[in-house]
Amino acid sequence: MKRLVVTLLATAAFGLGAAFAQPSNVQCIAPADPGGGWDFTCRTIAPVLTDLGLIDGQVRTQNMAGAGGGVAFTHVVGQQGDNQDLIVAASTATTTRLAQGQFPDVTADDVRWIGAVGADFGVIGVAPDSEYDSLTELMDEWSADPGALTVVGGSAVGGWDHLKVLLAAQSAGVDDVEQIQYVSFSSGGQAILEVTGGRADVFTGDISEALPQIEAGNLKVVAVLSDERLSALPDVPTAQEQGIDAVGANWRGFYVPAGVSEERFQYWADALEQLEASDAFAEIREQNGLAPFARFGDDMEQFVLDQVDDIAELSARISQ
Repeated sequence: MKRLVVTLLATAAFGLGAAFAQPSNVQCIAPADPGGGWDFTCRTIAPVLTDLGLIDGQVRTQNMAGAGGGVAFTHVVGQQGDNQDLIVAASTATTTRLAQGQFPDVTADDVRWIGAVGADFGVIGVAPDSEYDSLTELMDEWSADPGALTVVGGSAVGGWDHLKVLLAAQSAGVDDVEQIQYVSFSSGGQAILEVTGGRADVFTGDISEALPQIEAGNLKVVAVLSDERLSALPDVPTAQEQGIDAVGANWRGFYVPAGVSEERFQYWADALEQLEASDAFAEIREQNGLAPFARFGDDMEQFVLDQVDDIAELSARISQ
């Protein structure tokens, strides 16, 4: 009886033909050790996919650490090219490393990107008493002199915190963005202390690490790099609202082998879309500090390829 109910749910969601094409006993590769973000991504979606009747059987998580996701990526490309029941956790860290050529002999086109189901969005902030009150004011300063302000963040030079502020500057039409001064610290919290202490001008990071300092009044956020305003910062405008087309999403999502059928690719995209819209996953996302971020199927593939191109261009410029 339970199997009948599951089948009927799937049939209603995707049509009779898709119901017979359900993935069975799915393997989800987390390209890192247990406890990290990719492991979290696999393990949190597993019970929801099962409970919603979107797969036949269970989702088994396999940890495959190494090379910042590169071991898993090359394994999928080289040995799992047509596995119809395999998904792999991914994030902005994946696309950044692909863009920077850190996965030898493979590219983003060697897999299919099925969807993103949440994100930790970027913020750009200054000291509470800073003369700058908007992102456009910062961009005006950089347009006049790209080296005028010092930016700090918790990632290495060329990492995501560095790149997302350069993406915003590039979108704003700032010339010579590679001349923007960026200093790396071991954490976002330490970087914020540099700003509040007057030793740096601008902070770039994710909302999850910055929110405690924002709530304590130690950081003034001039823009969130999201599609829409964030519920945690409802009074802070997005970059897009300020005329700067920049989204800095540390997204959580999945890819599948390049050899999956078009039917299976679309099935996974539809399944993730239904998962993302469910109350069960919304509760999980909120409990773990993620904001809604939904891209699926062809839309996700184009988003990833555009992100890889943008990051590759910027990475080449700052490495010169």
